Amino acid sequence: MVTTTDGYILSLQRIPAGRSGVTADKPPVLLQHGVFSDAATWLVNTPDQSLGFILADNGYDVWLANTRGTKYSSGHTSLNPSDPAYWDWSWDELAAYDLPASVQYVYDQTGQNLHYVGHSLGTLMALAAFSKQQSLNMTRSAALLSPIAYLDQIITLLGKAAAYSMIGDVTINIYYHILTSDSDKNLAYGVLIVLFFLIGPPCCISPSTMDAVRNYGPQPTATKNMLHFAQMVRQGTIAMYDYGSEDDNNEHYGQPTPPVYNMSCIPNDLPLFLAHGGQDYLSDPADVQTLMGALSDHDADKLVVLYPEEYAHLDFTLAGNANQVVYDPIMGFFSLN
Repeated sequence: MVTTTDGYILSLQRIPAGRSGVTADKPPVLLQHGVFSDAATWLVNTPDQSLGFILADNGYDVWLANTRGTKYSSGHTSLNPSDPAYWDWSWDELAAYDLPASVQYVYDQTGQNLHYVGHSLGTLMALAAFSKQQSLNMTRSAALLSPIAYLDQIITLLGKAAAYSMIGDVTINIYYHILTSDSDKNLAYGVLIVLFFLIGPPCCISPSTMDAVRNYGPQPTATKNMLHFAQMVRQGTIAMYDYGSEDDNNEHYGQPTPPVYNMSCIPNDLPLFLAHGGQDYLSDPADVQTLMGALSDHDADKLVVLYPEEYAHLDFTLAGNANQVVYDPIMGFFSLN
């Protein structure tokens, strides 16, 4: 268990050895999931198809992070999930507290700098943290799958409508109070279908994997977190949470507008692996190109870009062929860094 400096108690799972039973002899890898998910996303496929198991079988010391509010990270030093104050956070706090706490814990336990793999929200957490120079001294490299930094060019009408209608409260009440219970898996499956319209229909996820995802069910997140995503769509910036007025922003930040995360402040020599798909409606190719523009001064030999045209958002963690399409290149990237 890891306790963040703002009191959230996070669980980390570890896979210290592969199926051979031989203890890992390669550096640690920290896997960070996306929104409405937790660490199970890296394990839900077969051992030959799940990144967590593949890394372990290839000699890496695997650590699985779970963000605050998810099933295995619902603790707090003074609050519980029934308290509204427990949910007073967005991805700002995930980048400022959860990620640094997890990285520090893995470093303390292993004495080694780690490789980082993030998907979706997990990439945003890393980009925001790295732009603030957080955790860099303990990070060897970062592989970012479906990277999110800019969201204003998403093409789905449903996604834009959700962002502009401010439906966060309704959305999260549904997710938290219904879908995180075990009472109605059919409803959970229906919402997954709706998500496909938001993030793109996957090309390569098997029915058995979809059944496993449905049975596991979506994980809760904070209303404030979803409103923060909506602000990114509406405003076209990667900035801290906007409290809605100059007075409120001044109270929180000492300035009338939220501070911006400057992607060009990410060190140019940090090894980065960016993988995004042509059918991804959330990590839209146009928005990824905006991110690439912000990283235009990055050392060419420290930046790898992978673009499977047929992949949508969830294919990067759940596709049956991701082991060949994505994970083999990631391990090649790790071996050089």
